[in-house]
Amino acid sequence: MNEDVYKKLALNIKKYRKLKGLTQENLADNIDIGINHMGKIEIAYSKPSFDTIIDIANALDISLKELFDFDNPPS
Repeated sequence: MNEDVYKKLALNIKKYRKLKGLTQENLADNIDIGINHMGKIEIAYSKPSFDTIIDIANALDISLKELFDFDNPPS
């Protein structure tokens, strides 16, 4: 994945998290990672593993397809 993909992924994670009414801390707790790591994922500073991406999608109750849909981001 290139940097642009990570930035788009980070935006989608943040938007879906907010749509679910979760804080970064809530989401981090749900997937058993640190709050700092979650924050870095959401600003595309840290590149999550594929396992973490799967965990995020599951915690947000969305598909990987939705998470990677960069043409139709959540509003």
